[in-house]
Amino acid sequence: MNKPIVIGLITLLGFPILGYFLSYGLDFTQVIAFLKLPSFTIIPIGYGLMFGFSYAFLALLFMDAPIFDSLENRMEHLLKQLKLTLVKGLFLSVCAGVGEELLFRASIQPYLGIWVTSILFVAIHGYLNPWNWRFSLYGLIILPFVILLSYGFEQFGLWFAIMAHTAYDAVLFTSIVSNKDEHC
Repeated sequence: MNKPIVIGLITLLGFPILGYFLSYGLDFTQVIAFLKLPSFTIIPIGYGLMFGFSYAFLALLFMDAPIFDSLENRMEHLLKQLKLTLVKGLFLSVCAGVGEELLFRASIQPYLGIWVTSILFVAIHGYLNPWNWRFSLYGLIILPFVILLSYGFEQFGLWFAIMAHTAYDAVLFTSIVSNKDEHC
């Protein structure tokens, strides 16, 4: 199986399973509550998509700044190794949106709160690097998105966060796949 597909499936299946066990242990009667299926409605989905798309386009403007040109481990370089196609990029966007939000927002955030969970999320992705301040600038661009997404989760629910994350990643992956020869 292809590396992006494996990464996507681990994120889509493994992260929610871990999150479920963190939240409910072995009580399998709470799956519907964990997935928050009753809140799967048009308003949080629409708001999430609008927020994710909007912030992604804003982030792209910042990430195209000349200060990032000399950065060896730009996201474009890291994703180039995966040989992403548009379909694989969109697949990874959905996997990350669903899997990461079920783990971080639905499972970890209730215990650690918005700020700690948001910083942990950005740090785990490698965007807060004290030895590479330029790469940490990615983190400073993404951190407000994650904090706002976390507040949106509190206000609008899980599906807002899933859709915002998916939309954000879809825009970035599509941009990277479309411009991979230009940046890499």
